Amino acid sequence: MSHHLFVLSPSDTPIYNLTHSSSKPASSIASPLASNLPTWSTSAFAGTLTALSGASSATNHTSGGAVRMGGGQDRHVIQMIANASLDAVEDVMRKENTMYLKAIDKFNEWTVSAFITPGNTKFILLHEGKNDDGIKSFFMDVWELYVKTMLNPFHSAHTVVRSSVFDTRVRQSAKKYL
Repeated sequence: MSHHLFVLSPSDTPIYNLTHSSSKPASSIASPLASNLPTWSTSAFAGTLTALSGASSATNHTSGGAVRMGGGQDRHVIQMIANASLDAVEDVMRKENTMYLKAIDKFNEWTVSAFITPGNTKFILLHEGKNDDGIKSFFMDVWELYVKTMLNPFHSAHTVVRSSVFDTRVRQSAKKYL
């Protein structure tokens, strides 16, 4: 099972992202579009079909010319889902007065959870399973790490976070909670 974290500045500029694969086994996802088509038609358009269906995009060609779907999600599809969920984040922000917005959007197997800091920095997490307590704890850890990074006098606010310490600690937190 994989998780994708995006940290966005108040102007929705990406300042950090992380892809984390947990040790929990993920169920195999069959492409609903490709399953109804003959194998010769899916081989030419495998990337398009899987991107539209939300299935994974790595393709393996078998000896008969058929294409077998499997592997990781396309990075551009993940970014599109996170970007498209920003409108839902804004809507929920207006209605609720909480920092942790839980599951605010869903796209195929991906659930989008969000966390908004008092400075309007957005943490967007795409995930496949339901783990509200773990996700909330993860967001709280990432927020604490983000605040510590922003307090560094050598880091400019709302710019890309390139700290290896920040990255390592976010990865540790993801491993712990997700």
